[in-house]
Amino acid sequence: MDTTTLAEISGNIATVGYGLAAIGPGIGIGIVAGKTVEAMARQPEMAGRLQVTMFLGIAFTELLAFIGVATYFIFQ
Repeated sequence: MDTTTLAEISGNIATVGYGLAAIGPGIGIGIVAGKTVEAMARQPEMAGRLQVTMFLGIAFTELLAFIGVATYFIFQ
């Protein structure tokens, strides 16, 4: 097996790995936003505090996608 084939395989695996790393945060953000909307519907007076908490949850969930991108560059 020559080096060009090996590099081609690792590049494809890295692309698939990032795709898998992006699925988790996508699902997580959907759940966080959905549950926040449910909570706002139940208690509209708490909408401001819930929105701040939702944005914090989204930020921490997106951090997982950024870690996936950084991992690609670190192990390249």
